[in-house]
Amino acid sequence: MPIESVLHPSLIVPVGHVEPVPRRIRGTIGGRVVFDTRRALYVWERQAYPQFSIPVEDLVEGALHDDKHMEQRGAGPAHRHTLRVGAEIRAGSAWVWGEGAPGALRDTVRFEWDALDSWLEEDEPVFVHPRSPYTRVDALRSGSSVRVELDGVVLAEAAGCVKLFETGLPTRYYLDRATVDWTRLRHSDTVTRCPYKGTTSGYWSFDGDTASHEDIAWTYDFPTVEAHRIAGLTAFYNEHVDLRVDGFLLPRAADPGRPTRHTSAPGPVS
Repeated sequence: MPIESVLHPSLIVPVGHVEPVPRRIRGTIGGRVVFDTRRALYVWERQAYPQFSIPVEDLVEGALHDDKHMEQRGAGPAHRHTLRVGAEIRAGSAWVWGEGAPGALRDTVRFEWDALDSWLEEDEPVFVHPRSPYTRVDALRSGSSVRVELDGVVLAEAAGCVKLFETGLPTRYYLDRATVDWTRLRHSDTVTRCPYKGTTSGYWSFDGDTASHEDIAWTYDFPTVEAHRIAGLTAFYNEHVDLRVDGFLLPRAADPGRPTRHTSAPGPVS
């Protein structure tokens, strides 16, 4: 059995890890700049991806209002604050790191991502969460054959594919649309975003004889430049279908959780 059918690289960054961000980072609310900094830090509150932590000095004056509440975050204790910019109020959406957190985080603030209307790395928007400097996303053309089945029904069969390799996630197999049996699939209104690949263009579900399987396939019509090879192709969740690659049945990957309709879904989609 090929090694790719059972293994993918693990995440290696420990929780609480802190590193400098070598990019200019900006955040806005209601068209106003909340911060503009070249001194941001990456902080890993979970292994999968980092968050930005911004020097308090680089926020617009008067933006933070102490809620007088401290809680334990992934990297240590932090004091919760409400964010106010003009008439816009984001209650309890910011945490200033306290004593017991890594020393480099002192006098920096970590925001709930959705509390800001937009985030920019240099002059490019970034969605869902910061791009990890330790994550690779490679889309490679492959002659591997792929057969997709569910409840005994063949949903797709292709003589080749584009394999998308993303650190910490199972390999995804992107197929030409002509190889998919669209008569078996039902379009859904789910939309997800990925900081590495962009915004999905469509999701599809399958109604079998005994059960319905929601959102098992997706497409990026206009992915990021780095993932351009998957443009217009369709992938199926390894976690929810039976995938045969070069004739070998792949074990189903662990379920990362379903995407959320009309909202952001970090990493698991791939």
